[in-house]
This record gives sequence, C-alpha cells and structure tokens, in this order.
Amino acid sequence: MDIGTVVCCCFTAVLLAFLFAAYKLGLFYQLFHKTDRKSPRQGGEIVAEVLQAHGIKFVFTLVGGHISPILVACEKLGIRIVDTRHEATAVFAADAVARLSGRVGVAVVTAGPGLTNTVTAVKNAQMAESPLLLMGGAAATLLQGRGSLQDIDQMSLFKPLCKFCASVRSVREIVPTVRKALAIAQSGTPGPVFIEFPIDTLYPYHLVEKEFSPKNTPKGIVGKVISWYLHNHLTNLFAGAWEVRDLSPLPVHVPKATDEEVQRCIELVSRAKKPVIVLGSQATLPPTPVTDVRKALESLGIPCFLGGMSRGMLGKDNHLHIRQNRRDALKEADLVLLAGTVCDFRLSYGRVLNRRSKIIAVNRDKTQLLKNSDLFWKPTVAIQGDVGSFLMQLSKGLVGHRCPEEWVQCLKEWDNAKEKANRDKANEKTERHLNPLSVLHCVNELLMEDSIIVADGGDFVGSAAYIMRPRGPLCWLDPGAFGTLGVGGGFALGAKLCCPDSEVWIVYGDGSLGYSVAEFDTFTRHKTPVIALVGNDACWSQISREQVPILGSNVACGLAFTDYHIVANGFGGKGYLVGREEEPRLENIVKEAQRECKDGKAVLLNVLIGKTNFRDGSISV
Repeated sequence: MDIGTVVCCCFTAVLLAFLFAAYKLGLFYQLFHKTDRKSPRQGGEIVAEVLQAHGIKFVFTLVGGHISPILVACEKLGIRIVDTRHEATAVFAADAVARLSGRVGVAVVTAGPGLTNTVTAVKNAQMAESPLLLMGGAAATLLQGRGSLQDIDQMSLFKPLCKFCASVRSVREIVPTVRKALAIAQSGTPGPVFIEFPIDTLYPYHLVEKEFSPKNTPKGIVGKVISWYLHNHLTNLFAGAWEVRDLSPLPVHVPKATDEEVQRCIELVSRAKKPVIVLGSQATLPPTPVTDVRKALESLGIPCFLGGMSRGMLGKDNHLHIRQNRRDALKEADLVLLAGTVCDFRLSYGRVLNRRSKIIAVNRDKTQLLKNSDLFWKPTVAIQGDVGSFLMQLSKGLVGHRCPEEWVQCLKEWDNAKEKANRDKANEKTERHLNPLSVLHCVNELLMEDSIIVADGGDFVGSAAYIMRPRGPLCWLDPGAFGTLGVGGGFALGAKLCCPDSEVWIVYGDGSLGYSVAEFDTFTRHKTPVIALVGNDACWSQISREQVPILGSNVACGLAFTDYHIVANGFGGKGYLVGREEEPRLENIVKEAQRECKDGKAVLLNVLIGKTNFRDGSISV
C-alpha cells in the first residue's frame, strides 16, 4: 500500500469521525431548525397537547419539582390533575381508568424515589394487561450519572416491566415519543409504557440557560471548549422545539383470528354436547364494546365461568353464568373455550382440564396462550387474537345453534346447591363479632344496579368473590394475576372519576386497608365519594389459616381491632363501627352509608368479623 492510499484512508476516517461527531452534537439538525431563545414555552406544554389530542381526561400524580411543567400545562388545557398520597395509588388509579374507559391511563411522578414507589403498581398493570403511560422526571441531560439529586438508572428499572421505555433527549423528541408510547400501550397485548423526561426538556429556555451558564469556567482553550460544548448542547436541546407537529393518535394494532381459525372453532362447538366457556379479563378490552360481547355470549348459549374483569359480564342472575364447582364442570366438559384465560395457578396450570376435551384457546399474548401446554394440557385450536372480536365472529357463525339445555341445567343445579350451602354458612353464628358471609350477603342485596366493586384483600375479599354479584360488565375491579394488595384506594379513585354517578365500593381486608387508607384524604379533596367495607378480623387470615396448622405459630399474622372508622373521620370522611351490637341494624347502617356517599362523603364501614371455615383449603402461595 503506497503512502497516498494511507493518507486517503486516514483522511476518510477522520472525515467520517467528524461527521459522526457533528451528527451526535446536533450540528446538522441545527443548520435547518432554529432555536427560539426568547420563547416562554416549555416542554410540559407539548406533553399536555399530545395527551389532549389522544382524549386523555385525567392525569394522576404525586407532585415533584421535576414534573411540575407537565402538571401545570395539563391543568391549563382542562385535563384534570388528581394528586394522591402515594405514587403507587396514582398508577393504580390510572390502571382503573384504562380498564373502565378503554383509553390509556396516565400517571406522572417525580424522579428517583417517586418512580421506585410505582414499581409494584406498574408490574401489576403489566400482568393485568392494562394500557398505561407512566411519565417520570429525571436529572438534567448533562447531569445524569454525575450524582445529581434523585438520579438513578431509571431505564434499567422499568425495561423489564414495560412494553416500551424511552428517555427524551431534546424537546423536539417529545411529540413523536409520547405518540409512539401511547400506541404501543394499546397494541397487541396491552400493557404499561414508560417515558423519562430530564428536567431540562420540560422547563423554558431562559431557565435552563441559567443552569447551563458556567460559574467558574477554566481559562484558555479548555474553558473555550467547555463553553462551546455547553452552548451547543443547550441550542440542540431546544432546536426545532416549537415547530408544528402532528399530534393525532397513531394506528393501534389488534391481532384477530383468521376466518379459517374461526370456521374450525364453529365446527368444534357445533358438535359439542357439554361445552363450557372460561372468560378472562381480555374479553373487556377494546375495540369490541362489552355490551356486544355480552350479546355474543347470550347468543351462543354456552355456560360461562367469569374471572377477573369479566365478572359481571352477564349481569347478576343470568342462567348462563355458573359461579361454583368450576373444577368439576371442566372435568365433565367435552369442549372448553379458554377466552383470554390462562392456564396458570388459577387453573392448576392446566391440570383441571380433561385430556379428552377439545380445547380452544384464544389470547392476544402468545406466551400466555400456550402457558404450560408442554406439560398438562394441549390446545385443539390455539388462536393468537382478540377475545371480544373472536366471540362476535363465533356467535355469527353459530346463529340458530343452541347448547343442549340439559347440560346448562345440570351445571345450574350444581351451582344452586353450592349457593344454598354458602347461604347456610352465612346464617351460622361466629364465636365473636359478625359472620363475614352474612355481612357480605347483606351488602350484596343492597348494591345499586350501577355499583362498581373494587376488591382489595385476601380472606375477606376471597369470600366476597363468591357472594357479591356485579350487576353488569365493567363493574368489578381486582388486581389480577399478581394478587397485589393495596390497589383499593387507587382503583376506587379511578372508577369514581370514570363513572361519577355510580356507587363505588371497596371491599377491604383490614390488612390491605393499611396500604391506602390515607387516600380517604384524596377522596375528600377531590370530591370522589366511595364506600369502603372493611372486614376487620385483626389478622392476616389468609396466611394464618395455613401457617398455624403447618408451622405451629401465628407470628406476624396478628393485627388489632383498630378504629379505622376514626381514621376515615380524620381524613374528612364518615366512619362507622359495626360490631355484634349493631348487627340488628346492619341493613340500616349500610343504607345510611349509601346516603352519606350520595351526599358527597367518603364512607368507611369498620365491620368487626369473626372466624368461619368457609375458606378452608384456599391457598396463599
């Protein structure tokens, strides 16, 4: 190789390095896009404009200096800012809004500990498949990794939890990043997404410039290089910031069953003599309205077991809704349609399914669709697609076909027998305080037709799941597969905001109440009255039931019969203590609580309950 070639190669390498550096420093972009140094605008305004264009009505938060521009800008555009007493509650509330409204729920929290406080709630949203946008503050772009206040590697924290994570590096990136995040949250299998906003991407130019101005710049060439670098970084941060951009929603991808898959399922169902549908939360996802899903189920005429968000899908007393003896029914069935239901611990990993049964599995998520199919069960047809639209197609293809009535009647007879046994247990006297089953039956009878039930607890809530009957679709909220305690305050807040005319009930265990009782302050401040029914047995009973007989100790399971009703009063609500002396007046107390709630007071019923053997055999691990 001659010297000319060497020189040419070196020159090319230097030139490429220079061009790459110029690109990374934003020099090319700055040639064509101006930086308006006099503009009073700030990045938070752009965030608010994108949210408004996507129909976002609520933003949940716990305030922090990193995120103030977003909150102020949203308020100016008419987006309601709802501040809570814990960041996890803000995310739980956004989760509830997503489930009930069909839009992405939005929460904004400050950097560092503000974000770490949301981790459990974000994981819960991931496992519950809720479309949720979490936005978090962050240290300034040049100070990340340099020991700035509340500066941690937030991206690494959320990448395992979210479908999409992004860190905004300049103001011009805000619009495309937020639009992309909102679309991804709703596409495919819905889930949470996360965007990190360094503080200098949110505040106006003149304030950021003050922070960038070097105080003690070294003299000489080093000082000049530092000054140029800081000035260029600031210019690039705001270059093209206020140019007009498209704010409209991006297309959302929803997987759907093919015509061939639907036709094969039609043939299988038409030949079945003992079919059963096990419906999961995915049946409530957009784009199919829940009212249409309900009509499709009624048209099919197949007995249904409803779980998760699909509880209430068929109303209170529909003859197709089977509540009890699911294990026996699945063993007897000759066809099982797993519609958004996963073969995890809730179905004994698939072991409850009869190997001779034809099994149709429908799920948006391929991993969940086939979970444990390599061990205990095998799908006859596995469809990666939307549950609601599949049920619509299936019902259209089976018009005129009816499930054998004797099969429905058989399951209903089993159901009625178990319901009678449960009612008999409710009439038994406990050694002390009130029978929890009796309390739940009483409340269930008094529920309004539009009531929304939020489930947050272990033993008491487990009993409520058997007894309380949601009156319609989207009238039941529970954490989902993660089994998270502490969802009550946030879920109820989101539900009341989405459905202000509905009566919202939180069914709490006394243990789980401790996580969000402070949100009674939030209910009072934001005029979102709800009713909390607390089953107070002074114990983590779901754990104690197994721990004591197996390990011989009640350590860490005992609580106290705390005056939670007084706590509610202190936060501006209305509390009632209900013990055995108040049992004859229980119905009147519940009705009084409903009146107080209607008049604008958040109400807490602190019901002292005794022990029953109703839940013996239930698992906690």
